[in-house]
Amino acid sequence: MNTTVHLRRLLPAPREEVFRAWTDPERLRQWFTPMFGSSAGAEIDPRVGGRFRFGMKLGPLVRHFSGTYLEVEPPERLVFTWEGDWRAIDVGETLVTVEFHDRGGETELVLTHERQPSRRAKAFHSFGWHDTLRKLERLLT
Repeated sequence: MNTTVHLRRLLPAPREEVFRAWTDPERLRQWFTPMFGSSAGAEIDPRVGGRFRFGMKLGPLVRHFSGTYLEVEPPERLVFTWEGDWRAIDVGETLVTVEFHDRGGETELVLTHERQPSRRAKAFHSFGWHDTLRKLERLLT
């Protein structure tokens, strides 16, 4: 079973700006939200061994996601663990790699989310990342 989510998206901004959108809490709050919800805060310490914690608000519910940065190479690459408290699906700790490739003033973002424990978890994360990256693209446009 293939348990990896793999996405590519060409974004209309230099990679330094796209990288900053992933590592600046104020910028992240603007796009890292659920489809029908809003941000409930972001705490980010973007250095190797640093932690992050995001909150997503869905109606009256707030769900949190957290992890540890394993690699931070501005503006080229982020690798971090990922844990969330979605009660609908038990995922545990997974691994996310985000690469930022310069494409002449634009950025090709390559996201790989590994160690999905099931097809359901993979589908859940795939849907969430697609939606979230659309919001990032709108922010950068």
